[in-house]
Amino acid sequence: MASRRPDSFDGFGFRSRDDPYGAGYTTRSSGAAGDLQHHHWVTTPPDIPGSRNLHPGERTPLVEEAQQREPGAGWEVPQAAGVPPEQLSRFAGFGIGLVSLFTENVLAHPCIVFRRQCQVNYHARCYHLTPFSAVSVMYAITKAQGGKALWKGMGSTFIVHGITLGAEGIISEFTPLPRELPHSWSWKQLAGHLLLKGLTAVVALPFYCASLIETVQSEIVQDESSSGLLDCIREGLTRLLGVGAPHSRRLLPLSCLLLPVALHAILRYAVAASVQRVALWLHQRSRKHRVDPSNPLDAYFPELAAAWVGSLVADVVLFPLETALHRLSLQGTRTIIDATDGVVGAGSGGSPLVLPVNTQYDGFSDCLHSIRRKEGGAGFYRGFGALVTQYTLHGVLLVAARTLLRVMLLDAKVC
Repeated sequence: MASRRPDSFDGFGFRSRDDPYGAGYTTRSSGAAGDLQHHHWVTTPPDIPGSRNLHPGERTPLVEEAQQREPGAGWEVPQAAGVPPEQLSRFAGFGIGLVSLFTENVLAHPCIVFRRQCQVNYHARCYHLTPFSAVSVMYAITKAQGGKALWKGMGSTFIVHGITLGAEGIISEFTPLPRELPHSWSWKQLAGHLLLKGLTAVVALPFYCASLIETVQSEIVQDESSSGLLDCIREGLTRLLGVGAPHSRRLLPLSCLLLPVALHAILRYAVAASVQRVALWLHQRSRKHRVDPSNPLDAYFPELAAAWVGSLVADVVLFPLETALHRLSLQGTRTIIDATDGVVGAGSGGSPLVLPVNTQYDGFSDCLHSIRRKEGGAGFYRGFGALVTQYTLHGVLLVAARTLLRVMLLDAKVC
């Protein structure tokens, strides 16, 4: 049975039961047309207990209704001051997602820069397979060249992300390729979805090559006057159209990189998504109690942790393919990188030595065979320690955010 709604009022005029529109009309108490002495105002003060003009012995209906109801049974009982659970859950989800995004794209950028430098530096004697050697050399480069040494190219990486998302949206809009898979998908939809990922990587390829150059180029040879945020787009268009500054004859055309880039993008997405689904399924099976959707710990962290595991497995499995792809993308671009062995030059400035990238691969298969023959199987995993450092930092910050959120939830329950 629906409860009786009390009188409502706004901030300017009050509304009563007899005058629902709050217009303030008057009604006559007698039938005489001209008798203006006996009339009553219908509009009353706010419907607050004790504020009505009552006759002696009468009580406000709200007081009677509130006394007949149990505490908390009606909406008239005032709520305790505090943050609503829905608001807290949204705030927690936004904060957790922001921490994960900031760590993945900003704090981890020095690890990405050093990893790429190790991948393309076939001269180096140290492969940096462990995070200990990688962190020590990263510290030495930062100390010698300044804080910008390992933060270069971060703006171009965001531009490449934006181009990738924009290309994916445009292609999915004008083609039947689905951008997201439904809950019950077919093999045709899956093939179209994976094809969309490959086409998106192909569209962003020239800009990815330009961003790769910015991230691995040594800070010593950087030209501050010509460096800008939109240089990634300009250099990408230059590489695509084949105009602008001349490159070496060893520069591979983009057509030689289309298949490796599309293959890497499709495999990375497939591996990451599969591992993420398996991780979520295992987490749900291991739960002894039912998942509470209103609890941010159950609503956000399992998905973020599964995404972290999926990305880690995909990067580890496809690390050799990424190494070959980066070497082919830089070949013939006359790029100069830092010496990742940590050797300090004898010059007056004491700066780390720099090395040119002058590979001579004929194609993707020749690159794989050359790395295997000259550097061994470990040559495919140059800079693997930087990858371990990157995901360790990401995982530690996720655990710290989860611990902080748990403390906040416990404090909210206590209050």
